[in-house]
Amino acid sequence: MLDLKALFDKQKIVLVLGPVGLAVLLWVFVVSGNIYSLDINIPIEGRNLPAKKALKEEVPDHARIKLKGTGRALFKTLLLKNFMSDFKLVLDLERISEEYDFYLNDYFERYPQKVVIAPSLEVEYIEVIYPDSIHISLDAYREKVVSVDQQLLVLPSAGYTLVGDPVVTPKQVQIAGSREIVESIELIATVRDTIHDAIAPLTRIMQFEKLSNKLVEYNPNQVSVSANVQPISERIISDVQVSIRNIRPDVRVFPSPQSVSLTVIGGADYIAAIQPDDIQVIIDFNKRWNPGQTWYEPDVEVPRHVIEWRDLSPRNIELVVTRKTQ
Repeated sequence: MLDLKALFDKQKIVLVLGPVGLAVLLWVFVVSGNIYSLDINIPIEGRNLPAKKALKEEVPDHARIKLKGTGRALFKTLLLKNFMSDFKLVLDLERISEEYDFYLNDYFERYPQKVVIAPSLEVEYIEVIYPDSIHISLDAYREKVVSVDQQLLVLPSAGYTLVGDPVVTPKQVQIAGSREIVESIELIATVRDTIHDAIAPLTRIMQFEKLSNKLVEYNPNQVSVSANVQPISERIISDVQVSIRNIRPDVRVFPSPQSVSLTVIGGADYIAAIQPDDIQVIIDFNKRWNPGQTWYEPDVEVPRHVIEWRDLSPRNIELVVTRKTQ
């Protein structure tokens, strides 16, 4: 029986020789009816996980096995193996309580039906090459709801601005798996992504970062992140009332004028919705009052997503202070 692995290792050399060399190689394997052996990767599937149990440790998802068959059959296996559901090794986990070691060659010798290879491939399983054993560790199954940390960076184009922070939907997801793993997780982060030169509101569907352990399940397994990008504009807002705070109980205080105007700069739609009552123009009487001073420059508080304000008119407010009569 010929060793097909060595011949396939030479394929890299043959490929550089061009189409003629490749045609010769394919003729050797496909036309020839000789028997060869081939080392090949095959998926490992765990079945019948006990109720209310979850895998505590990752297990290999593939094993390397040796097959034998004609050149035609082995070549067909190489072409079709990734598209076939009946090409795998099956481990039955039903009777495991907490820990168990599967010694693969012994296991599949006792249970040959667990080697699932489609008869149509016309190849014969020989042995497992690697790994020689698989350790299974089970833990109690646990579900938990955690918050989502979105990691989308939105960089608006010149003349545009991001109004508010990107919004993730849903804000929380359910995770499930081994109790020990799940209880250690407090936050789930999305993958990092950056959007450059944004000029309009946008929504991006985002997956979660891969945890160091792949055994955690997510529900849902993705979230949407929306960002409100608007063109930058400015607007004059009039009739903003002047507020005097912390007035002493023995005096009356009257601002003159009682209202002002100012210009706000920000996202066009956002500042269009701002009302005069949304802006605070304040003079703290207790902190600022000086009997020898008449005019005061107020403090201005604008909504948090305004980029800036300017052109307060008038800039200074006169305080008229009188004593209360007894």
